[in-house]
Amino acid sequence: MKAFFFDLDGTLLDSLADIGNACNAILEKHGYPTHPLPEYRHFVGNGFGKLVRDTLPADAALDDQTKAQLVEEARQYYGLHMCDCTRPYDGVIPALEELSAAGHPLAILSNKPEEHTLEIVQRYFSAIPFTLVRGARKDVPLKPQPHALLDMMKTMHTSALQTLYVGDSDVDILTARNAGVISVGVAWGFRGADELRQAGAHHIIDTPSQLPTLAEEA
Repeated sequence: MKAFFFDLDGTLLDSLADIGNACNAILEKHGYPTHPLPEYRHFVGNGFGKLVRDTLPADAALDDQTKAQLVEEARQYYGLHMCDCTRPYDGVIPALEELSAAGHPLAILSNKPEEHTLEIVQRYFSAIPFTLVRGARKDVPLKPQPHALLDMMKTMHTSALQTLYVGDSDVDILTARNAGVISVGVAWGFRGADELRQAGAHHIIDTPSQLPTLAEEA
């Protein structure tokens, strides 16, 4: 059996609008320019704190405490609105069901705050028997550092040769590389096939229906 670890945003869930709307709401509240939602494709992926900080104007003279306050405001707003527009990508749930039925262990590792990760996975994937679901946690380095993934692999008793990490960005491909596991890039996500190819993904797939096939090929 192969263990499948998944990124969440841009991989299993099309969540860009809710993420972008949360950041824009806080930017507008404090008098800063907002961003078109498609631009958030390039802001996401490295954790919520960096996401919010990167959306601020380059010339915004803010101390660390003020930036941290803005991050917390955006986090709270997002927590209240993270299911307004978010939906699983077409075909994701059937693919996960097929993998699970075939006996492949499934897990999620996201840079989204863990409380939001757990809540949104329960909301949209309650019927999928994920072995582990983890998001960003205090004192655990974010992806692409491999610490969280390696710890999850240890808990699930899976080796690098048995593990695939599936994501939509260079951060995910680097995470897989740093952990020594097979990397799978999803071309339907936020960043697209070119970034995944340049990052060195072992496999790039165009539809979720290709996931079960990877269990045999990878």
